[in-house]
Amino acid sequence: MPELVGVGHICQDHLCVVEAYPPEDGSTRITEIEFQGGGAAATATVAAARLGIDAALIGNLGADRIGDEIADELLREGVDISAVDRLEGVRSLSSYVMICPTRGTRTKFPFKDRMPPIAWSERQREVLSGAKVLHLDGTHYENAVRAAALAKDHGVTVSLDGSTRQSDNALNRRLAGMADVLITNSVYPMLVSGKGSLSEALLEMSTWGPEFVAATVGQDGVYAVLGGEVRHYPAFSVAVVDTTGAGDVFHGAFLAARLRGKGVEECIRFAQYAAGKKCGQMGGRRGIPDWATVESGLEASNAKNATPKQATPKEVTK
Repeated sequence: MPELVGVGHICQDHLCVVEAYPPEDGSTRITEIEFQGGGAAATATVAAARLGIDAALIGNLGADRIGDEIADELLREGVDISAVDRLEGVRSLSSYVMICPTRGTRTKFPFKDRMPPIAWSERQREVLSGAKVLHLDGTHYENAVRAAALAKDHGVTVSLDGSTRQSDNALNRRLAGMADVLITNSVYPMLVSGKGSLSEALLEMSTWGPEFVAATVGQDGVYAVLGGEVRHYPAFSVAVVDTTGAGDVFHGAFLAARLRGKGVEECIRFAQYAAGKKCGQMGGRRGIPDWATVESGLEASNAKNATPKQATPKEVTK
């Protein structure tokens, strides 16, 4: 049975490189285009698989060409999709991602999600109950809550990518409180907790139930709650081609390292290195490294012995 199971967004990214963004009603040249699988939970699951973890996805795809391409790529990556249902008359999800290297930005245009909820068949429940870790990205809120509840019933660790939010903040707090591992983007903690700084927000969320709380903040690195205080782990210096999927890769790599018995700080640095390597390639998946690449890179940089700095609210206010 898979060790790690992902539940959340599964899509195809249409990656377009542009030199500049046009004004509204204008145009600009696309200098490069590529198609890769995407979706936060799906890409995190692919990252874990490439790092040697037995991984699976639970969810839905349309019975269409895009769904075929998404499924084929997942199978090539070694991801078990036996618990992914193919639905007739439903369009698989896709997203257009405009990448502007001169500005170091990416702008996304996702297709409106009309995917039906997960049916939770016997096979889907079996795959989840036999896993060690469930990773959620929060899309399709009811799917996420149902999956988290099933995981709790079977002693499966719940990991949540804190980025997608519901308009009713009570729902966000409910899902965050179901997580054992809660790793967010830079804005989610303040918006969900109501605190004025990232440091205060992370400390607040650490009282909701998760055993580990952290936020990834791009080039600023990672801020994590350890021993009742917020600590800062600076990012690796990398030549960035595209940041699409960097956070997703961090999640998958963190969980892979955790499943292989690494300590919390080792998991953080392992995931940072993996996410940084991804940023050297276009798209969310092409640049995901394997286990040996991350380990050798960490050894070469002496990152395993890096000493984090205690963060202060002033340093991390966003």
